[in-house]
Amino acid sequence: MNLQRAFPVQQERHSSPEDPNEDTEWNDILRDFGILPPKEEPKDDLEEMALQMQKEAAVKPYERMTLKDLKEAEDDLDEEDERAIEQYRQQRIQELKSLQRRQTFGELTEIISDQYVKEVTNAGEDVWVVLHLYSSSIPVCMQLNHHLSLLARKFPETKFLMAIATNCIKNYPDKCLPTLFVYKNGQIKGQFIGIVECGGTNLKLEELEWTLSEVGAIKSDLEENPKKEIIDMMTSSIRNSSIHLEDDDSHCSFQH
Repeated sequence: MNLQRAFPVQQERHSSPEDPNEDTEWNDILRDFGILPPKEEPKDDLEEMALQMQKEAAVKPYERMTLKDLKEAEDDLDEEDERAIEQYRQQRIQELKSLQRRQTFGELTEIISDQYVKEVTNAGEDVWVVLHLYSSSIPVCMQLNHHLSLLARKFPETKFLMAIATNCIKNYPDKCLPTLFVYKNGQIKGQFIGIVECGGTNLKLEELEWTLSEVGAIKSDLEENPKKEIIDMMTSSIRNSSIHLEDDDSHCSFQH
């Protein structure tokens, strides 16, 4: 059928371009003859809601579960889901541990000898502990306490402790101060005894941060040692074995 003959008036009236989605009699005629595609029907709110629910259903259900829910749902999961859920569970556990540490630490805390086992040995699984034995009469010790206090705020997942040396170890010699011990899971991971090993009298905050990050006690964003020219005596003094006490006061050592 010739469209021009059938509808001469309409064609003359609509010589200008038309919006194909406009709801007009002329567009309806063009659709009837296949010249325009069918008009798209607008989606109502109910349809939009249904589409959104379909998208949400595509998300793995375990991503919205608590640890308790994950445990209860194990019997209904296939092998692939079990692997994914175990990975997600471990991620959630680590997130919770990290949150608990941030809420627990964050400052340099003073302890006495009787608190050693609780605060150091039983500090918690995978918790790093930095213990400073000091004397208030030694300026370097007080400078170190100041640096440690700042680092405790910057790295709240690490426990920073200080203790007066002679309150923890009877007759502990001043020449061995300051003394820094680094622990993890109750085991000594590093020790720095005396002024030289602790960075010297002009120790900078960044240098102490670098040293503790080298041991593993903190996760620093420093990319290199801020004091390259000095022999890294502190990191070379890291010892993996336990520290043994000797009766001779000329030795600086510590154990509980």
